Formats: sequence, C-alpha cells, structure tokens
Amino acid sequence: MCFRRGIGNVNMLTLFGLFAVTAMLVTYALENRSTWFILAFAAACALGSVYGFLQGAWPFGVVEAIWSVVALRRWYQTKQ
Repeated sequence: MCFRRGIGNVNMLTLFGLFAVTAMLVTYALENRSTWFILAFAAACALGSVYGFLQGAWPFGVVEAIWSVVALRRWYQTKQ
C-alpha cells in the first residue's frame, strides 16, 4: 500500500487522526480506572496535536497540546 494513497479515499494522515481521536476518547473514558489512563490520555492528546499541525489546522494542534500538558499535570498530581 502506498503511503499517500491510503485506503479508498482515506489517506494515512486521516487514519492517524482517527486513531488519535479514538485513543483520546477511550483513555478519557477509562481515566477513573487507573492513573495510567490519565497518562495515556495525555499521550493521545499529544498525538492529536501532531495531527492538527500536520493537517494544517494549527488552532486544533495548539489546543490539543494544551490539553496534553493539563493531563500530564493531572497525572503528576495524582501520583503524589
């Protein structure tokens, strides 16, 4: 499979964005089960930020980067 072609009309960047947003949803829903899901949510937000910048939607990228920092801070506070 060619990197640029993707599957049908869906390119690899769109699939990456779908993965990032799905990971954000799942890890957010599971945050109450373990503090590690808070850390995973922060990582998923970072992936969402990367997607936003790669796609050209820099405001989305900035907001997701902020959410990633907020989640990292929450994870750090819950670990103490």
